Amino acid sequence: MASVQLHPLTPQILLGVAALVVLLFDSVWPQSRNRGALAGIAALGSVAAGGVAAWFLAAGSGQPRTGGAITEFGGQLVVDGTSLFFAVLVASVTVLVVLASYDYVADEPYVAEYFGLVLLAATGMSLMASANSLATAFVALELASLPSYALVAYLKSNRGSVEAGLKYFLVGALSSAVLAYGISLVYAATGSLQFGDVAAALGASTQAGVLGLGVLFVAGGLAFKTASVPFHFWAPEAYEGAPAPISGFLSSASKAAGFVLAFRVFTVAFPLDVVGDLAIDWALLFAVLAVVTMTLGNFAAARQERVKRMLAYSSIGHAGYVLIGLAALGGSADGDLVLGASMMHLLVYGFMNTGAFVFVALAEQWDVGKTFEDYEGLGREAPIACLAMTVFVFSLAGLPVGAGFLSKYVLFMGAVGAGFAWLALIAAVNSALSLYYYSRVVKAMWIEEGDGHGIETRPVGTYAALVVALVATVGLLAAFDPVADAAVRAAGVLLG
Repeated sequence: MASVQLHPLTPQILLGVAALVVLLFDSVWPQSRNRGALAGIAALGSVAAGGVAAWFLAAGSGQPRTGGAITEFGGQLVVDGTSLFFAVLVASVTVLVVLASYDYVADEPYVAEYFGLVLLAATGMSLMASANSLATAFVALELASLPSYALVAYLKSNRGSVEAGLKYFLVGALSSAVLAYGISLVYAATGSLQFGDVAAALGASTQAGVLGLGVLFVAGGLAFKTASVPFHFWAPEAYEGAPAPISGFLSSASKAAGFVLAFRVFTVAFPLDVVGDLAIDWALLFAVLAVVTMTLGNFAAARQERVKRMLAYSSIGHAGYVLIGLAALGGSADGDLVLGASMMHLLVYGFMNTGAFVFVALAEQWDVGKTFEDYEGLGREAPIACLAMTVFVFSLAGLPVGAGFLSKYVLFMGAVGAGFAWLALIAAVNSALSLYYYSRVVKAMWIEEGDGHGIETRPVGTYAALVVALVATVGLLAAFDPVADAAVRAAGVLLG
């Protein structure tokens, strides 16, 4: 603790304070349309949160070399390598979303509320990474979810946005009920909610059936948050109807928050060597989910005619790849690498996927259209933006133009090393399939002849977000080793 001068939860505090400052600004000047000030406050808070989290991570705060994890509020929250790694991820995506939203919401009312909700959702997502109790995990998840429902329905004059928000809310409420019921069953079986105490009580539990059902319900609730099959059906509707920057936010930061919570819950509270013998082999469960999720997501994406909906199903496919990290923990090899590889992929995915949705936001501002055909010839009118989109989609497919190639390679090789070569093979086939539908975007932009789109504006904020995402996606190719080391160390802490 001596090496940390600031409060261990400073990143989360900064995000929450930034949200309050945005709302306070709007309260003092309620008629103000100063988007620059509102976006500046939101961006500054996000950059500060990410910078502090990165500083803590580099300094070793909450890690074994400085005395181990730091607990707060009686052990309800924990700060360690995993929480800091994902705090950096969430803050980074939030910065991109704020930059892209600066121009996107220019003509919309309630701009302060928009940025405030983004920051509050980011606070909840960051807290999910630090949750050390099923109770705080549920509260943090709701803090992330409730603002997200409103953000999806933000375009109140757009019927699709309002309908998507309502569907997202109804399905989200159901998933929260499923998660809460699972938590209650786990508490009934163990008498504890804190992760470490739950794990300690497993051996003495005489209610294996109740525990197994509780673990299954908890997995279902978290599968919704990560848009894993069969709890994925809300994602295409929500992503397509939401403002495009929010679609990127939900498919990247929100997905990452759901996965880090799953990583912590299942490795710390439900250790496989105990729960697998006593109640349920959750590694096998996640292996099945991984195969079904990546396969359905990629095949559905290949059938889409709208770019935004294609990216929505693509995000489901990527959820299947990340699930390999949990599934492969059932293997004989050391799980640090494969679980860390899932974390690496989530970080890289945060930049390249958010960048792709930012490009869609740019296309929406230009009234280009929604289908692949509408993007025809766009490369000749907006070469910089289309070059960025090309890098994003090819990196998502796993080609060596961005760090997505390295994160997928390490993840698939980690699965092979853990004895899950069949799972890595299925993932590789799915990744090859994704190249087909990602190439459709590139073909439309650069090869097909378009009728001209009459592009006259170059939104500064959206272009800035595109460039930042592009630099990060390509730059992580060269700076991948530090990211990989941090992710593997974080996974090692979870696995003990």
